[in-house]
Amino acid sequence: MPKILSTLLATLLIGSFSFAQTAPSNPTARLRGTIEKIEAGQITIKERRGETITLAAADNFPMNEVYPIDISEIKAGSFIGTGAIPKPDGTLEAIEVLVFPEAMRGTGEGHGVWDLLPNSTMTNATVADVVTATQGRRMSLTYKGGTKTVDIPPNVPIVTFRPGTKDLLVVGAKVIIIATEQGGKPTLLRMTIGRNGFAPPM
Repeated sequence: MPKILSTLLATLLIGSFSFAQTAPSNPTARLRGTIEKIEAGQITIKERRGETITLAAADNFPMNEVYPIDISEIKAGSFIGTGAIPKPDGTLEAIEVLVFPEAMRGTGEGHGVWDLLPNSTMTNATVADVVTATQGRRMSLTYKGGTKTVDIPPNVPIVTFRPGTKDLLVVGAKVIIIATEQGGKPTLLRMTIGRNGFAPPM
């Protein structure tokens, strides 16, 4: 197994918008990268750390397309996930915001660490309100057991999901892959993918 995947699996980077309290029987890893090759039964990516990884892939693996939307889609009552960096005053500064489709409301609700950037966090929560701030917008978020205040600077990616289609699978596509080890091989479980070079920002 490639070193990078085995390392990620060993540290139990759980590949979902959830915050598991116990380690699963089959640990998963989150891989961000670019598709380099597509063959029958497998996909090769260049991971963001520079390593090339070939993963076994079923024909019908789950796939979501992530695409940009306007910040006006963030409204009171929206269920969102936001990667962010903590600020000294205890608030958070968003580095991306995902507005979940209504069918995915409640996915991974909570607040925890995230592996996008050093010290980054992920909060999946309901928007209590969103107001215009000095620069950008400010969200008040509520989730089971807590609340967070998140500032959204201008130009932060705002995205949502829709079911992905096979035409998205092209060399050069930017992806986030949730992978595990099955039968001693790195195996793709599900994929988030962008169209025309758009990189999933989470």
